[in-house]
Amino acid sequence: MGGFIATYLFGIPKDAKEKADNYGKSVQMETIQPTLRVVTTPEFSSSTIASPLEGNVKELSTIEDEVFSSGMLGKGVAIEPDNGDVVSPVAGVVTTVFPTKHAIGLTSDDGVEILIHIGMDTVGLNGEAFESFVKQNDRVKKGDLLVRADLSKIKAAGLSIITPVVITNSDTYRKIIISHGGKISKGQEIITVKA
Repeated sequence: MGGFIATYLFGIPKDAKEKADNYGKSVQMETIQPTLRVVTTPEFSSSTIASPLEGNVKELSTIEDEVFSSGMLGKGVAIEPDNGDVVSPVAGVVTTVFPTKHAIGLTSDDGVEILIHIGMDTVGLNGEAFESFVKQNDRVKKGDLLVRADLSKIKAAGLSIITPVVITNSDTYRKIIISHGGKISKGQEIITVKA
């Protein structure tokens, strides 16, 4: 799954695409052995995730990107932002800042893993529309500025500014309550996770 997520977020390297074009049409099936993951039960009864953006909340299932809309990366929401300032939705640690700065991963102090993916297919902008204010392993407080996105640059490239906010370890929790629809402000409750 990690390789799929990395390929999805970073794209397929050009040399890998060229190699794939040189192969015939035959397909080989590979058997993959499932791996078991030990999950510890969080020590909280519920945890609240705030909105990292100002804008309009949409159901994740309504966006055009199937990887997000299918819930493959986790449960969450999509936000159509009014501006490009992305703030931390929780107190915790920055676990990942993608080199292209279009996506950021956080782990809350309660252990909730959050992915904020700014826009659709924005990996191809190679970071040109994004300014990051944090790096991996930085501690953040709720409301700290993480990334500033130039929404006009994203739109000018013909890309969607819809920003999924997903709980990547959704399967760890008994219940995830998600706000759907309407205007939201930064810092307003958007997701509640129940252990």
